[in-house]
Amino acid sequence: MKKHRAFLKWAGGKYSLVEEIQRHLPPAKTLVEPFVGAGSVFLNTDYEHYLLADINPDLINLYNILKKSPQRYIDDVRQFFTPQYNHKAAYLQIRHDFNLTRDPYLRSLYFLYLNRHGFNGLCRYNKSGGFNVPFGSYKKPYFPEAEMWYFSEKAQKATFVCETYQQTFQRVEQGSVVYCDPPYAPLSTTANFTSYAGQGFSLDDQAALADIAEKTAKERGIPVLISNHDTTLTRRLYLGAELSVVKVKRTISRNTGSRNKVDELLALFPAAESEFEILAQD
Repeated sequence: MKKHRAFLKWAGGKYSLVEEIQRHLPPAKTLVEPFVGAGSVFLNTDYEHYLLADINPDLINLYNILKKSPQRYIDDVRQFFTPQYNHKAAYLQIRHDFNLTRDPYLRSLYFLYLNRHGFNGLCRYNKSGGFNVPFGSYKKPYFPEAEMWYFSEKAQKATFVCETYQQTFQRVEQGSVVYCDPPYAPLSTTANFTSYAGQGFSLDDQAALADIAEKTAKERGIPVLISNHDTTLTRRLYLGAELSVVKVKRTISRNTGSRNKVDELLALFPAAESEFEILAQD
């Protein structure tokens, strides 16, 4: 099966882990992702329906526009992938305009431009909600036309919502499987959390997510798979889950030649059998 790349650059994107994740996802009619990010798992799985959520309103706004009006969007955003926009002054002007405008369509155009022209494809906002990623200085930023068309096509099977992971868990229905890709727990106690959509994801959040995942599997019979760093903390949090370790290449310094393999955990909270199923087996 051909692997499909996301049209957005995304820190912690799951493209390289897709096969491992597929292997550990139980069969279901609907895949629910409370932290959809760039959508690599969505793009590389085959479910009847998808419920895809994120707390970043710019991300979900862009996905809904691309789902409904791909031709118009792709034609309009293409103009920003020309030499006249690929310099620092143009980038800073568009970043400024993006932070000022509340127009959903304009924001969606600027968001893709900033994603592809900003440093390392980072998505970062300051405390007052302003996008603040510096210019990336790339020779010729890639225009992801084919990736956008594929996303739009696949999006016809998806519902995109901007909400917290707790809200998404509340609306999960029987016949679903949940895959969670939260902002990762730090590898060490000194590592900083990256701010995600203007809000940090604290250790309390990590524990609360593990708790809601376990309850969803045990009490509602809906399996939940979570990916995270393999640390003492995450192993404690996912004590009730089936754990698998995956080695992933990560850039650990500004020098991209300096790559290390980091262990990641895939923690599956399997669906508890209902009383009816248990009785049927007796």
